[in-house]
Amino acid sequence: MALKKEIGILVLMSAVLFSGCGSDRGSGSTQGASESPSNQVTAQPEQETHAKLIEASENEKVKLYAIKETKNVIEGVTLDIDGSQKDFDWEIADTGTKPQVFYTDLTGDGKEEAVITINTGRGTDLNTYDIHVINAGDLSEIKVQNYKETVADQIETHVTKNEDGNLAIKVKAQGKYYEFSYAADPGLEVQDKLNFGGTVIYELENQKIISRIGGSVGTSPIYVCGFHITYKFDSSKNEFIADQIKVEP
Repeated sequence: MALKKEIGILVLMSAVLFSGCGSDRGSGSTQGASESPSNQVTAQPEQETHAKLIEASENEKVKLYAIKETKNVIEGVTLDIDGSQKDFDWEIADTGTKPQVFYTDLTGDGKEEAVITINTGRGTDLNTYDIHVINAGDLSEIKVQNYKETVADQIETHVTKNEDGNLAIKVKAQGKYYEFSYAADPGLEVQDKLNFGGTVIYELENQKIISRIGGSVGTSPIYVCGFHITYKFDSSKNEFIADQIKVEP
């Protein structure tokens, strides 16, 4: 009887061990099927690691990656704000000046926005930038009024040539009048208004957007005055608009 009892115990233990092995195999198969979503999630940081980092904010909360680069021109970027990502079709040419990336509160709501300035052209009498402000919550872009809109809406200019060849320049900006002269070459042909677009620089000062725009004459161009524009956030339009304009000869 004792022998039969021992044999029965051994058979029972073997059954339990065999059952456990089968259970492990089944569990492993189920886990493998459920790993796919997890692998897809963890694969994203691996792709980020291999993507080309263009620039990052000082606190590294905002990072700018290149999507595609051909002939020293980046065609499209991935913007990463504290782990959330979105692609933008911004083009970045190799002008010798890297994009600048900031993370600061420009709207005054106590929450930071990502700010990216991109040098779009550099050369003799040419220095132009684009600026992008991105809401860190939904990664939507907040419009910044461009210089053409500001000039059309708030700036009037008039240029005349005196008998001595000097230019008489009159500017009206936000209701204020400015008058000054410029000693030009007597043979210089000028239009009756200032030209804009050759110099458009964006900067951040005291959590405000600042732009510096050059006003020029001739086709060269010859810069005769500068416009210092400070922007403010208009919450009703969800847009940054020109708030103060100062004119300097």
